[in-house]
Amino acid sequence: MKWIEVKIVFDSNDRQLAVDLISDLLYDLDFKGLVVEGPETEGFEDWGSNAVTHENDAVIGYLPFDDSLRRKSKTIEEGLQKLENQIGMTCRIFYTEVDEADWTESWKAYFRPEKITDQIVVKPTWKDYSPNDKEIIIEIDPGMAFGTGTHPTTRMCIVLLEKYLKRTDTFLDVGTGSGILMIAAAKLGAGNIWGTDNDAVAVDIARQNLIHNRIPESIFNVMTGNMVDKINKRFDLVAANLTAKTIMILLEDIQKVLMQDGILLCSGIIESDKNKILEKMRHVGLNVIETLADGDWISMACRSM
Repeated sequence: MKWIEVKIVFDSNDRQLAVDLISDLLYDLDFKGLVVEGPETEGFEDWGSNAVTHENDAVIGYLPFDDSLRRKSKTIEEGLQKLENQIGMTCRIFYTEVDEADWTESWKAYFRPEKITDQIVVKPTWKDYSPNDKEIIIEIDPGMAFGTGTHPTTRMCIVLLEKYLKRTDTFLDVGTGSGILMIAAAKLGAGNIWGTDNDAVAVDIARQNLIHNRIPESIFNVMTGNMVDKINKRFDLVAANLTAKTIMILLEDIQKVLMQDGILLCSGIIESDKNKILEKMRHVGLNVIETLADGDWISMACRSM
């Protein structure tokens, strides 16, 4: 399969804000394998000899080479123009055609072991790591799916999951991507884990990662579907590491999949969207019990009232 690498090279006085806003724009267009590169990504000893370092700040993502490419390219360019006016950054955009095999190999240079909490470590399947006795190791090969643990939205979601998931809880991950949150839930003691994604490729990758992490097939169910449309049961804890726009839609149906007094974890929200999300949560009967922030990214834990 052919893919288009979209590389947005930018210059901004607030690097993190620029990264967050560009990333949010690309997530809304269902980009795969988002990577941030630049001088600040240098210096990690565990990247190994094949690590890639860079002089310019850039956000890179991948789109399938299909009929939607022209429309999405126009949306990207218009969105970047608005961001330039909004925060005073400058940017250039480059399009490069790549094969999936080439992309998969180049991506490996960016993914390194990441200690998310005191006990949870996420590592690539192809890198060695020597854990201590108390660490929980999650091995991920993301392929073209989103979810390596290196992005703030995923890290914060794992932090909240570790805090609020109780042993034997049932768990649903909406937009599961690589399956990283399903694996974390299983290794934290969840009794039954489900995941959905609208991308059949991501569903296949998630299933492979679950099996690679020795999660028993008897306790997990991962399916292709639009958010919770195919879900016919309720869960103790639901995670949604999505975008603000998608979370707003999900909240309309959240009570049909969340048990009374159940917990919803929402991540992928930028600060400017926080208030409208909070208003929608109150409207559908959710009470926010904790909020985490990393730069301009917000993650929230809510309880069903």
